[in-house]
Amino acid sequence: MTTARDLMITAMDVAPDPPAAGELSLALAGAELIDLLTAEAIRLDGDRIVPGHRPAIADRLLDQAAESLAREAPYETVADWLWRRGLGLAPAYLSALETDGQLTRRRRGLLPFRTGRTALVDSPDRRLAGDRWASKEPVLVALATAVGIRDGETDEAPDTAAPDTGTPDNEAPDTAASGTAAPDTAAPDTEAPDTADDAVETVLVAVNEALLELEAVRQRRSIEQDAFDNVWRGY
Repeated sequence: MTTARDLMITAMDVAPDPPAAGELSLALAGAELIDLLTAEAIRLDGDRIVPGHRPAIADRLLDQAAESLAREAPYETVADWLWRRGLGLAPAYLSALETDGQLTRRRRGLLPFRTGRTALVDSPDRRLAGDRWASKEPVLVALATAVGIRDGETDEAPDTAAPDTGTPDNEAPDTAASGTAAPDTAAPDTEAPDTADDAVETVLVAVNEALLELEAVRQRRSIEQDAFDNVWRGY
């Protein structure tokens, strides 16, 4: 199990409404970086990701993340990694869970070929992620809180639909969007628990900043669309 997989399972298991795929993808990219830090596959030089040794990694997506690291100076910043690696990452983790038998598609009605929502099966991986969440493990809690998942949001038995990964609004924006100024709004309630690790804190801060930038892009697009609609109403 990895932090990213635990986060994906938690997003499906805990939140009544799973986070949008864009936000979740950025947080998953941050989770991968934290796992690579833990494995000593990377270190941070300021905000730049410096690759270390290339460990054997059993998880396919985390191994893919390690393989994709920039290995020549000046290296990649944490922020650039989040936008590049995060593009479409939530659907990739959803697909990986389904491939590994962690998900099931429930039938809709009596017809066997009509399937409904995707839901988690009862599995050791799901229980391990649940234990990590229940113990309030700082990194998992910080990442989940960043995408709007709160402890104790629901007391109901989980009947979890997969995050909506099919609509354009849920996709992470193009990397060029990372230069957009954050909107003049209060930051999300994402105060991270003490992780006692400066590099991990750097990643968590970068995730929160990227989420603010994503919200800024969406607000700008909404304003532009409203302005466009108003122009057409004038004719």
